[in-house]
This record gives sequence, C-alpha cells and structure tokens, in this order.
Amino acid sequence: MANFKQTFEKEIVKKLQDKLKIENPMAVPRLTKIVINESTKEFLSDKKNMEKAREELALISGQKPKTAKARISVATFKLRAGDEIGLSVTLRGKRMYDFFEKLVTIVFPRVKDFTGIDDKAFDGRGNLSIGFTESTVFLEIDPGKVDKVRSLQMTLVTNAGDNKKAKTLFEEMGFPFKKEEVAK
Repeated sequence: MANFKQTFEKEIVKKLQDKLKIENPMAVPRLTKIVINESTKEFLSDKKNMEKAREELALISGQKPKTAKARISVATFKLRAGDEIGLSVTLRGKRMYDFFEKLVTIVFPRVKDFTGIDDKAFDGRGNLSIGFTESTVFLEIDPGKVDKVRSLQMTLVTNAGDNKKAKTLFEEMGFPFKKEEVAK
C-alpha cells in the first residue's frame, strides 16, 4: 500500500484548510488513534477462545492486543474481579494510517449490504465508533479456519472537537458515509 500518511500531510491537509478556513496547517483536525476492542462472555468459560481471539486481533491490527480485566465482581454475571474479559489494541502513527487505508479501500467494500456509515456514529466530540459483526471481512482472517464468528468494535479518535469538523476530515480521507436523502 502507498504511504497514506504522506498523502494526508501533502494533499488532504491543504484541502481541509480551504474547506474549514483554517490558516495554520497544524490546527487542521487529525486522526489521533484507532482503538479496536473485542469482548465476549465466552472468554470467561474457555481460555482457548481468548487465545484464538488474540491471534485474530493480532493479525487484523498487526500489533499484540492488550488484555482487559474486570475491575469489580458482579455475581449475577458470574464475573470476578481480575477475570480476563476483553482485548484491546491502540494504533497510532504510520500503523494507524495504514490500517485506516485498509479499512476504507478493502474492508468496507467487503461488508455485505454496506451503504455507508451513519452520522449518528459520532459521539459529539468528533470521535467515530464502528462495529463489525464479523471479523472475517478482514483479509487476514481465513473464513475456512474460523471456529466461531467474533465481533469487533472500533473507535476512530480525532482532535476535531466537534462532529462537523470530524465528518469533513473523514470525508476528505475517503470515508464512506450514508447519503442524505432529500425530502420531497
């Protein structure tokens, strides 16, 4: 893949300066990190599920995932403090931009019945949250070797501060959003 970070710095920053009317290129909104999470209740019952999920997440992200542990015990969920309940990966820098490029050019076109990301996925501060019901949409995962379909949650964190600037940033980076329907 081409170096998306260089493309962002050379071309996209200038377009964003014109669109958002920002003089200083350092004040342009940027993607700061991508956080990928995976958590299921099967992690509690069988450690093999956790290991397989860890391998899949490492293949998808290119980085070893961090294990999340329960902070408190909850008797109704049969959860004890210290139990491993999830996996998390934080991508920054070149690896983040490479992952973003892979997400836009390869993963979204592979998602069945994909019409675009909804504007409601923003959190009010310019961060975008996406969920995948299957991890098999990523090329690194061989669907023939998958024993169980696992879901992923992804948060794309920006320094935009509001949803409007963040949406403009993502549109310039090639992110597919749902088309707004014109009321008749």
